[in-house]
Amino acid sequence: MPATFASKLIYFYQTLRPPELPKEVDLLFPQKSKEVMTVVKEFLDKYYNDNKPRRLLFGINPGRFGGGITGINFTAPRQLKNNCGIDHPFGNSSELSAEFIYEVIEKYGGPGKFYHDYFISAISPLGFTRNGINMNYYDDKLLQKAIIPFITGSIQKQLDYGFERDRCICIGGEKNFKFLASLNKEYKFFEEIIPLPHPRFILQYRRKQKELYVKQYLTALTKNQNSMIKQDRKPESPEEFSGTSF
Repeated sequence: MPATFASKLIYFYQTLRPPELPKEVDLLFPQKSKEVMTVVKEFLDKYYNDNKPRRLLFGINPGRFGGGITGINFTAPRQLKNNCGIDHPFGNSSELSAEFIYEVIEKYGGPGKFYHDYFISAISPLGFTRNGINMNYYDDKLLQKAIIPFITGSIQKQLDYGFERDRCICIGGEKNFKFLASLNKEYKFFEEIIPLPHPRFILQYRRKQKELYVKQYLTALTKNQNSMIKQDRKPESPEEFSGTSF
């Protein structure tokens, strides 16, 4: 019997090998905790215990209050319990990015339908902090340069598991989109990359327009061909695509 997506993704996290980082940059690697990995396995077994091809969404890298706690991208403890129905020992904290993403997920049809069609990954599957504060992989030129082989290897491993390559969605920031688009020109990972604004930016600075952004996400997720944006298309407004780690 062929390996399921769940078993492949569990193996992916179990075999992550962190790159060497510049001084003063600390690694955020929640899956090295047995407690976290137990929950990650339950999540993956619940939603990915099959061989159906899915498309990828890429965030930036895990942050301390969402994936950095649960090991599941854009999923804080509250969403893991309330939306996914998975018990855990991580408390009931939430964070803005997870709140927005799970509003989108619920309007898409719920976690079962969403995760049947998509997997939320990250450009860097591991996160970074400096002096206890979240960092994005592109915030430090030395950090970005040091982890490029790790990033490209991680993306390729996931694609080798059977994810669709016609298009992917890039969440969060002009810099994240430009970086992925640059890698894509060299490695030909995807035919199209669809950029979307970062949830934290939306809820912090565009909350009154939240429903418009939810519709923007849903349009991209439902594969409306009119909404597909070529990878070399420049964002209309750099501010619109401002992002932070999740």
